[in-house]
Amino acid sequence: MKQILDLKEGLDVFRALSSPIRLEIIQLLAKHKYLNMNKMAEMLGITNGALTAHIKMLSDCDLIDIQFMPGKRGSQKVCHLKENKLLIELVSDTRLEQMYEVEIDVGHFTAYQIYPTCGIATKDHIIGEVDDPRYFDDPERINAGILWFSKGYIEYRIPNYLKSWQKPVELQFSMELSSEAPGICEEWPSDIYFSLNGIPLGYWTSPGDFGAVRGLYTPLWWFPNWNQYGLLKLLSINSEGTFIDGKWISDTTIEKLNINHKSDIILRISVPETAQNVGGITIFGKDFGNYNQGIRFRFIYENTGNNV
Repeated sequence: MKQILDLKEGLDVFRALSSPIRLEIIQLLAKHKYLNMNKMAEMLGITNGALTAHIKMLSDCDLIDIQFMPGKRGSQKVCHLKENKLLIELVSDTRLEQMYEVEIDVGHFTAYQIYPTCGIATKDHIIGEVDDPRYFDDPERINAGILWFSKGYIEYRIPNYLKSWQKPVELQFSMELSSEAPGICEEWPSDIYFSLNGIPLGYWTSPGDFGAVRGLYTPLWWFPNWNQYGLLKLLSINSEGTFIDGKWISDTTIEKLNINHKSDIILRISVPETAQNVGGITIFGKDFGNYNQGIRFRFIYENTGNNV
């Protein structure tokens, strides 16, 4: 998800979306996941030169990504959507100097309790053996780009850089997630729960374990009948409650979390056995899935007094 906190900062995005051709490009990529430039120009009925200009504008504002991939006649340019949602804050007092961002690799968890099916892998190989939770303790886990389990939880400790005179206004977490089915299953719902410092935030139901097409960043050695990609989700907590992609999921507010500069910030992601849909979870990190990112954390705050 791409979030625009300030309308002026979103001008490039708005200009890119003002063209019917560029909107059609986005619709084609949403339908086909990825397309090479020649095929797209043919589908749009325009020249390759004209398409290049449109693609550059969409790429410059981070709406699409371009990769070189092997083709029948050498390499080819392949385009795909970089974001699947766009969230625009029409009213926002947030300034860049009033927030900080951290990205945590998926293997940098600090606690877990999981059950098979499960596994963890780097961009080069499986760590240990699948369906054996002991390998989540392997030192190489810090290099992991993907992990999965059928039920249980995993925790991440988030750095707290608040000063004593700063008060949290909103927390945001961005991550690529899917269910975890034996093999793959496009319709395999799973209720994925979130909590912060032991306080429940709510849950999101993943619709499936996606594998019909290869993930854009998933390594070539990865098994074709295993998880390929997930959906990028934005979890946010503010004074109005907790939201997934802007949709309210609970009444847990930032005030209820009672976070200050001395607080631990521990995010738990879980699939409890008491959930209605116990369909597991896959967390995609760098070099896997469609977004090539870890768990991104944004902390928005306000100053409440003198910085002494």
